[in-house]
Amino acid sequence: MSPSEREIPVALSTASVYPEGVEAGFAIAAELGYDGVELMVWTDPVSQDVRAVERLAHRYGVPVLAVHAPCLAVTQRVWGADPIERIRLSVDAADRLGARTVVMHPPFRWQRAYAAQFRDEVARAGEVRGISLPVENMFPVTRGSISTVPYSPGFDPTEVGHHAYTLDLSHTAASGSDALAMAERMGDRLTHLHLTDGSGSTKDEHLVPGRGNQPCAEVCELLADGGFAQAGGTAVLEVSTRRCRTRQERTALLAESLLFARLHLAPAVASDELPVGSALPEPALR
Repeated sequence: MSPSEREIPVALSTASVYPEGVEAGFAIAAELGYDGVELMVWTDPVSQDVRAVERLAHRYGVPVLAVHAPCLAVTQRVWGADPIERIRLSVDAADRLGARTVVMHPPFRWQRAYAAQFRDEVARAGEVRGISLPVENMFPVTRGSISTVPYSPGFDPTEVGHHAYTLDLSHTAASGSDALAMAERMGDRLTHLHLTDGSGSTKDEHLVPGRGNQPCAEVCELLADGGFAQAGGTAVLEVSTRRCRTRQERTALLAESLLFARLHLAPAVASDELPVGSALPEPALR
């Protein structure tokens, strides 16, 4: 395979198996043939224990390709109350686990001192440790007729400008953003994709890709045919399976998600490169 046809790795977010724990994420990723996992660091104690995660990666033969820093409202005390220290600990964890990406959310508006330092700290951490810290697009929070943006300075990180970005397609749905236009604005700094979907509701739904109204296939194909793979980009299935009653139901949704990703992230093959009478190759689950 030539460099221009390099395959994009597809990882499973450990958040996708909630309410099951981190080990379930590794087990399902191994069973279905994902290329790795994105470790969501949150209230699950195992997610905060780098040694425990190392053991799981070794046991299941599934590498950690990315770490999602504890940026959620419910994780503001995970790894301490200082958000700058949480960035540094997230980078340390990624380095130990062999991951080269730490996903970041923008600061909350009430974190004024942190917001003032955020851009420079993210850039510095990446430069010093050689790890990418792509900042993720977010969405307004709506309660009844009131909608507020809890992030500083807003939910679209391209308005600030960062060295790298994560595009989340459930968040574009919840914010009413044009996902393809946002991908174009992110340009070659788009290095990480949260492949998921949304119906256009103001809620952050994290649907299986293809079950909502977001241009999931088009975004995947845009990245597959661009410089995303050559730059080391990763696609991560971050979908909600919390309503599943059994492991079998959960696994089925995550298998469907992986099939969608493999299909639409496959590098395009020019027709003049195919033997006469041959069919286009079908992407396979691995």
